[in-house]
Amino acid sequence: MDWNPAYTWLVIALLLSLAELTSGAMLLLALGIAAALTAAVTALGLSLPWQLLSMGVFAGILVPLGVMVIRPRFSPKGVAYGTTGTGVEKDNQYRTLIRDFDSATGIKVNGDFYRLRVIESGDTELPPGTQVVFKRFEGTTALVTLTPSTDATSQDAISNARSHKHE
Repeated sequence: MDWNPAYTWLVIALLLSLAELTSGAMLLLALGIAAALTAAVTALGLSLPWQLLSMGVFAGILVPLGVMVIRPRFSPKGVAYGTTGTGVEKDNQYRTLIRDFDSATGIKVNGDFYRLRVIESGDTELPPGTQVVFKRFEGTTALVTLTPSTDATSQDAISNARSHKHE
């Protein structure tokens, strides 16, 4: 069996497709499919410049298709990867938490803990379980407002926490 340049493209396609198993971004799979299509073009007897041109055209079509159209279909529902801090969480309600090792008050956004600051008062300490509305990030600090449903007892607890802080 003689070695054909089409076999080289098929090996490249196989390696790229197998490498996709480590990333999940659909980029390497799209490149693997482009390499397989280039192998088909190579089997027609086209020269190396035409092979490279066809690989570029196939990749230019398949990579955006794979990343923007196919990848979202494989993502779990409700998960928007890489969106924390882009404004997607704006106006969502959260309950405050107290972090164990430093007693910092914060909220969890997409599974990550962020210290908070109340926009109106500048408070950084709230009782655990206080309902807040996320507005935006300032660095790694979540800027929040108290929910309108925060009752007087929560306001008293906030003012008590503030007075203990200054003592």
